[in-house]
Amino acid sequence: MIRCIFLCLLSLTGAALADLAGTRPNIVFILTDDQGYGDLSAHGNPILKTPHLDKLRSESVRFSDFVVSPTCAPTRSAILTGRHEFRNGITHTILERERLDPKATTIAQVLKTAGYTTGIFGKWHLGDEPEYRPRARGFDEQFIHGGGGIGQSYPGSCGDAPGNKYFDPAILHNDKFVKTKGYCTDVFFSQATQWIESVKGGTPFYCHIATNAPHGPYIARPEDKALYEGKVPDDDVANFFGMIHNIDENVGRLIAKLDEWGIAQNTLVVFINDNGGTAGVKVYNADMRGSKGSPWFGGTRAMSFWRWPGKLAPTDCAALTAHVDVFRTWAGLAGATLTSSAETQAEGRNLLPLLQNPKADWQERILFSHVGRWQKGTDYQAAKTRNASIRTPQYQLVSETPRPQRAKAKAETPIGGWQLFDLKADPSQTRNIAAEKPEVVQAMLTSYDQWWDSLKGQIDLNETAKGPKLNPFAEEYWKQFGGAPTEEDLARMNPEKAWTFEVQRAKKK
Repeated sequence: MIRCIFLCLLSLTGAALADLAGTRPNIVFILTDDQGYGDLSAHGNPILKTPHLDKLRSESVRFSDFVVSPTCAPTRSAILTGRHEFRNGITHTILERERLDPKATTIAQVLKTAGYTTGIFGKWHLGDEPEYRPRARGFDEQFIHGGGGIGQSYPGSCGDAPGNKYFDPAILHNDKFVKTKGYCTDVFFSQATQWIESVKGGTPFYCHIATNAPHGPYIARPEDKALYEGKVPDDDVANFFGMIHNIDENVGRLIAKLDEWGIAQNTLVVFINDNGGTAGVKVYNADMRGSKGSPWFGGTRAMSFWRWPGKLAPTDCAALTAHVDVFRTWAGLAGATLTSSAETQAEGRNLLPLLQNPKADWQERILFSHVGRWQKGTDYQAAKTRNASIRTPQYQLVSETPRPQRAKAKAETPIGGWQLFDLKADPSQTRNIAAEKPEVVQAMLTSYDQWWDSLKGQIDLNETAKGPKLNPFAEEYWKQFGGAPTEEDLARMNPEKAWTFEVQRAKKK
């Protein structure tokens, strides 16, 4: 392996050099859904304007090589547990394969042991049955929609309240549904802001804001969409950019409130997007290959901005970092003592040395990504080399399909369908150098084989799980407000048609 070269320079004050461990800041975490690395004006997007996010970025430590999972529920589980999603039993985003291992310890549970009060607002997507929801996983305050998005429902346990829309959605507030007014993103930020105001000044708080925007269906407020109509390829992109504009404004308002309340100096704000880009890549993808649902650089690279005025000096950090590193970092800031099981669980690293000094020693590492999403009921072993990637600080090894199906690729690379790219020299992944560096390929594959073999007993946790006849969100909604499932509801919840729905959804994309 070639040693990681850190490109970032930093000049820190004495205060910033002080050890941050155990300083117990408030933590505000903002996680957007399907916004790509290129969906930011500060990253070179020629059309989208994001002044508040750009300002947040300029005031933050910016991890420029930050790896997430190719899709949403996997990334969420890795952030919350500090370990790869497959170790949490999460191999998909539906069909019970999005349910977080009940035995896993979440960062919310860890922060509570350190005296934090915790709240989540928006998207959860790690299990919709009561025993899987945030209130059972360390969150004091719960204000969430169900499923993978507002209005989405699938066979089994994964689904939202029936008939939900982006405007005036019904939201599960703790254990009862409330019928809200307004656009979904505004509703989530407004509720989070009210909650912060109610708890600030007491114990430190952890506020988890996870928007369903700009995930499809692409529906923006008309005034936000109007900003981009006629400037982009189609209505989807106009709505998509409009949804991000709305997120941008909400982020700006929230940070202004932190300043107004006088708590910004003791509040860490972290902003991350959950996977590669979607509709916006038609306009700009930061010169990367791939997007959401792919193992390429463009499918697994995310924004990662960490703002803490007076404590973190704004700068870029080029070290190879990842979603699994969040867990140990926040636990370290809180001064929490991990239980033996949580210590074993958390395979990520603590980012505090880099937050204090981006030139700090950071040992080389190897990270694994896999799109998952093989058909339920099939042997996961057959998908081992389908849509997978292996990362080191310099290289990415990518395989999109199983080796037996890549007869053509065997003429291109010395080892199956794997392609090797030097991301330092070729971040756009235009030149496959596998044939030139067979020793690098082999070393990376050996590590991958060892990692894959270690997943047994974890990756298969939800593979044969059977969900309830009706989505729990829908069932509880009908119980609270009256009503019953329609024929369409029952058809959508039919497990025998589950894969048909998934294939149809994929075709629509």
